[in-house]
Amino acid sequence: MPIETKSKEHTARTLADVIDRVLDKGLVINADIAVSVAGVELLGIKIRAALASFETAAKCGLEFPSGTKIKTAAWEEAQVAEETCPQCEKRLPIAELLSTGCPWCGWMPRKVKAAAKA
Repeated sequence: MPIETKSKEHTARTLADVIDRVLDKGLVINADIAVSVAGVELLGIKIRAALASFETAAKCGLEFPSGTKIKTAAWEEAQVAEETCPQCEKRLPIAELLSTGCPWCGWMPRKVKAAAKA
């Protein structure tokens, strides 16, 4: 009987990878619970929950609780547009990635490579 091997597409994920993905993409839970007796609804519960980073929540148009301080340095930093490096998949500000490349893996866009050769 041959031993089955896992495909290359299936990769092990760490807890940090899962949390990063959930915060980046967001997770929404909707639940409607009704308790009825003989067709008469006695209790109705509607649950709406969202788990996302502030950046993802802002992009989706979710409202923040009153009293949330959004005029802080951390919030301003979160508003900087980021892009994923095509080689190592780290997130960087778009301006930095396109002007200097990725500091982690050394990836550089074609324009930066062409300028370095000239």
